[in-house]
Amino acid sequence: MCHHRLESRSQETSFLSHSPQSATCYMTNTTDPAPAQIPIPFSDPPTHPNRARANFWGYESGYRIYSCRFSADGNEVIAGANGPLFVYDLLANRRTVKIEAHTDDVNSCTWADTASGNVLVSASDDSFLKVWDRRSLGVSQKPSGVLMGHTEGITYVSAKGDGRYVISNGKDQKLRLWDLRKMRSNQDLESVQNMYYGTNFDYRYPHYPRPRYSAHPKDCSVMTYHGHAVLRTLIRCHFSPAESTGSQYIYSGSADGKIHIWSLDGRVVQVLDRSRTLPMSFNPSESEPGTALGQETNVCVRDVSWHSQEPVLMSAGWESGRGGSRVARHEWKGLTKMAGSLEDWVVREHQEAKEKENVTRRSARLQQASAQRRETMPGTFESDDESA
Repeated sequence: MCHHRLESRSQETSFLSHSPQSATCYMTNTTDPAPAQIPIPFSDPPTHPNRARANFWGYESGYRIYSCRFSADGNEVIAGANGPLFVYDLLANRRTVKIEAHTDDVNSCTWADTASGNVLVSASDDSFLKVWDRRSLGVSQKPSGVLMGHTEGITYVSAKGDGRYVISNGKDQKLRLWDLRKMRSNQDLESVQNMYYGTNFDYRYPHYPRPRYSAHPKDCSVMTYHGHAVLRTLIRCHFSPAESTGSQYIYSGSADGKIHIWSLDGRVVQVLDRSRTLPMSFNPSESEPGTALGQETNVCVRDVSWHSQEPVLMSAGWESGRGGSRVARHEWKGLTKMAGSLEDWVVREHQEAKEKENVTRRSARLQQASAQRRETMPGTFESDDESA
């Protein structure tokens, strides 16, 4: 997988956690003018304390953290590494859970619900999502269930927060919706553990070959969404905010420079194009510039965040040509004043754009007809005499 720096923001506090690809994450306060970097060590305790030696990967361990996320109350951090899954208790200041979860890198992990924090979900390059119940880990290190359907590695998993539904983005170019009540058993996983249904392609390049299978033979997802490009980096996906939309939409970044939004039933609601965004310094009272923000380079939209209260999206675009990222703001103006949904807003925008286009065409036809009348008016003629 492509090594990258991961960040997670606590919902209840002003803390941010990030991982520099080692066995230690770091937490910092975003409101502190001189924030300290507080380490969160996930490495195993040294077997010989007198010979403990710190290295780049941590004490006597080769763990590399690829994903981390705060719990809803901000008291714990879940982290996925190169196979294991961890939970760290910030109040007790110690690692409380270690699971040998996957046979490949854990690209993403999350909490299934915002209430108890007992159910964990991990997503891996081995193409599986696994569901873990912390209450039963003392008896067995086997997952409570497995979500099977992707044929390539999984780049991201996001939970609705109700303990029931999660979504995932896969390198098979599919976004899948899962119901935890319909997950497969660990015995189902073991029956196909040695089978491979992918193409073994390198997702960092802008081409996905023809898949061998459209889905895993034991697919248990309840809906599949497609049309976006999960290439070049680990593209993220999310549910829309519950406060303002009731979580009735799913949205994702894309390597094609667009933001894709679907309704839960699979319909494409809207596709936002980063190439049509304007610089944040743009004054709305001025005329639009000729070149938009995203037209300069090939932008890959890695992540998108939908404001919990306002009709605003923020997208992070990775510009491979420049080697950096740029943030863009997208707004549905007037959406909060409408009693309807995002679909109604999109329909209204299309109607207004069509009416504006019809007015422009009608004005052009009237100008053309007026010019023709002047040319054919009796008593008028064009002289070929240059000296006239």
